[in-house]
Amino acid sequence: MRVYGITGWKNSGKTGLMERLVEEYCYRGLTVSTIKHAHHSFDVDQPGRDSYRHRAAGAQQVLLTSRNRYVLMHELRGADEPSLDELLSKLAPVDLVLIEGFKGAAHPKIEAVRAATNQPLLAPQNPMIKAVASDTPLSLQRPVFDLNDTAGIADFILAEVGL
Repeated sequence: MRVYGITGWKNSGKTGLMERLVEEYCYRGLTVSTIKHAHHSFDVDQPGRDSYRHRAAGAQQVLLTSRNRYVLMHELRGADEPSLDELLSKLAPVDLVLIEGFKGAAHPKIEAVRAATNQPLLAPQNPMIKAVASDTPLSLQRPVFDLNDTAGIADFILAEVGL
């Protein structure tokens, strides 16, 4: 599987760019999966639901399934957060995995930047950031795309990963 990331500060446009890239690649006939890193606790389950009750009772894993989808929830129960490589090994094979977040991980990525966030660029200190997608013109020693140039960014990533 080929892997490419979208990184940046909070409210920089990462999720919107990820969503547009997934749509673009699916339109082009590629299979795509995503991994999203959260820096906070989250829950995709609802208190009181059967699957929530299974987890609350102590189940290590709960697989919830229907005719439309399934989800496997794994409780870490104090164990270390899995590495990106461990998480990737859990995915079914696809053409491309897009990763949101994981600023310091050793995979190639594009930094999303919005001037309104008033955050410093990550790219100058991170050689794994191969390009920047910004809502304002920038002068850098790597490619800079308009944040809304989905097709151009999609083409760049495909060239980078050899697809």
